This record gives sequence, C-alpha cells and structure tokens, in this order.
Amino acid sequence: MEKGHYVYIILTQRNTLYCGYTDNPEKRYKLHLEGKGAKYTRANKPAKLVYQKSFPSKEEAMKEEYRIKHKMTRKQKLELIGLVEAQNPQN
Repeated sequence: MEKGHYVYIILTQRNTLYCGYTDNPEKRYKLHLEGKGAKYTRANKPAKLVYQKSFPSKEEAMKEEYRIKHKMTRKQKLELIGLVEAQNPQN
C-alpha cells in the first residue's frame, strides 16, 4: 500500500464508532487491536475496520477527521460507512 494520509473508522465490540487519522490504516488498526492505538479503543475493543479514505494531504485528512468526529451524528456516520441506508426525504 502506498503511504498516504487516511481517515479511518473502527466499529467496536460495543457497537460504537472510533474515528482517527493515520498514514497506514492496517498498521494503525493492528495497534488498536493490541491495545496500543488509543485510550478509547483500549476500553472499547475494536471489532472491525469499517471505513478508510485517502487524502492528498495531512491537512485535508485531519479536516475530514474533525468533521466526522465533531460535526456528524451517529446516524450520518453509519450512512457514511454503509451500515445504514440514507433516508430519502421524498419517501
């Protein structure tokens, strides 16, 4: 895998979501599994890496991480990762 800038989301065993930034999603996920990735994922064990998206710069990736963490609702995050279909307001 080419080194880049990624935002990723992990689904935990407690059915919560954790979002982060990395330059290597697979390596970072492994650290989360080993209890070395983040305080949150030490308490909420990872179940699956459910989303990753690459960006051309660290700044863009960090901006997207912030947006996901602080501006999106849980429902919007689930729609983003494809676990819930987006609601069509015309239905």
